[in-house]
Amino acid sequence: MRTMKPDRADINFIFAMGFLAAVVFCQLQIASAADYPSVSSPCNFSFPRDHASHPDYRIEWWYYTGNLRAEDGARYGFQLTFFRVGTVQAHKERLSPGKPSSAWRADQVFVVHAALSDISANEFLHSDKMSRAALGLAGAGESEGRFEVFAGGCNAAITPSLHRLRAKTADFSFSLDLAPFKAPVAHGDSGWSIKGEGPGEGSCYYSVSRLEVSGNVSVGGRQRRVRGTAWMDHEFSSAPLNPRFAGWDWFGLQFSDGSELMVYLMREKNGKYGPVSSGTFVDRQGKPARLFAGDFRLQTLDTWKSPHSGALYPSLWLLEVIPLDLRIKIIPNLADQEMQTPRSTHVTYWEGSVRAEGSGAQGRAIDGEGYAELTGYDGAVLF
Repeated sequence: MRTMKPDRADINFIFAMGFLAAVVFCQLQIASAADYPSVSSPCNFSFPRDHASHPDYRIEWWYYTGNLRAEDGARYGFQLTFFRVGTVQAHKERLSPGKPSSAWRADQVFVVHAALSDISANEFLHSDKMSRAALGLAGAGESEGRFEVFAGGCNAAITPSLHRLRAKTADFSFSLDLAPFKAPVAHGDSGWSIKGEGPGEGSCYYSVSRLEVSGNVSVGGRQRRVRGTAWMDHEFSSAPLNPRFAGWDWFGLQFSDGSELMVYLMREKNGKYGPVSSGTFVDRQGKPARLFAGDFRLQTLDTWKSPHSGALYPSLWLLEVIPLDLRIKIIPNLADQEMQTPRSTHVTYWEGSVRAEGSGAQGRAIDGEGYAELTGYDGAVLF
């Protein structure tokens, strides 16, 4: 977000919006895991059907990240994420049959986080909004093989051949067309991604690990034509994070040889990575290989302290994937890519564009780019 000195009207408006967000969350009351079925077996996805929403589960997100280049050489990273969260509001109203229904009634709330890393200008811009799934403010739907999710002036429309993203915020906007280069890849056991050792501590999780991007980015009133590559994650679950974990570190990397790698590391409160950490390697032909916690090692080589939140994040890593004979450094393209969400979840996390360089099988040089996500370093995680 651009740093500006607010006047008194700005301060009053920000305070009012923060108060309103708190009131909305209190009124909606996020549902508990007990109100929804858990994920405890293989998900067996079917596409394009499973690109759509799964409202039977408590929490769901569609996650887009990518790296872009303009014709004049400017470089960008982008994030567009939609969260769908079940609430208990509709359930309460159903228990009061004499109470008239309100047009504001919603059993879902949608949150959108959008960000643009202007790498060439060394600037990170971000925005967050929250909306009820009522009165056309936000929602998810499908029609004739086309799925759409929208909230806060942003939307993603998905067909088998194209993911179309639109984001408009106060400081930036982008309009991007993403063409899948590979088929969706199911993580874990046919999509069942285990996040804890207790019953039901899992999610249904898949990725489209490489999409070819074309479109436009606008910053400061200047629009640029861009091209690049993107990654899409879609995940749904009902279980909250096990209290033994402080958060997670996630990496989605796209290598220059046409392969991709996803690893997530569940971070225990003692700083160690839990045994349920996992990953997936996708070869050039799109064939996935499942990775377990013992298959990789992650070492932090440097840290960065946020001047905004005071959180201390890892900021340079050495990742070794033993079965692949892969040894790479992962380097942020900007140090400050910290997402703050005062208008929605009030959770702070680091989500940023990174590059990778190192060696693969038989010492072959390898490089790539991608995104990293670091949660819980400021003391709270999403939902």
